[in-house]
Amino acid sequence: MITLRVNGQQYTYDGDPAVPLLWVLRDELSLTGTKFGCGIGLCGACTVHLDGAAIRSCLLTVGQVGDKEVVTIEGLDPNGNHPVQIAWRETSAPQCGYCHAGQIMQASALLATTPKPTDEEIKTAMDGNICRCGCYQRIAEAIRLASAGV
Repeated sequence: MITLRVNGQQYTYDGDPAVPLLWVLRDELSLTGTKFGCGIGLCGACTVHLDGAAIRSCLLTVGQVGDKEVVTIEGLDPNGNHPVQIAWRETSAPQCGYCHAGQIMQASALLATTPKPTDEEIKTAMDGNICRCGCYQRIAEAIRLASAGV
């Protein structure tokens, strides 16, 4: 039996500890905001926070989580009003929207550690998050806007 802390709540999981965290979040806890993209940690669609750090939930097994706090897009702000989420809306950052939960989680982790990032720091931090629609300029604009409110 594995006990998980996700979005401030405690859950138990009585399954294979080698299952990726992504599938436990989506299939067992019904937290479907975290998306499956590539399954090998390259696209960033499955990004969540683990004790505040952005991680790829497709690469981390549920057994590796331990007593760390997991935060998904649903837990970032229950009303969708985290500064990054607000900036995303204000800049119309998403096009298809599939990657944006992971993009927002990556950006919010960046701003938690670097409240006023330079353009280069934004580019470096977001480099592993792929947007198939090519919204990179609007994503960077949203991060800059959010940094003014964080």
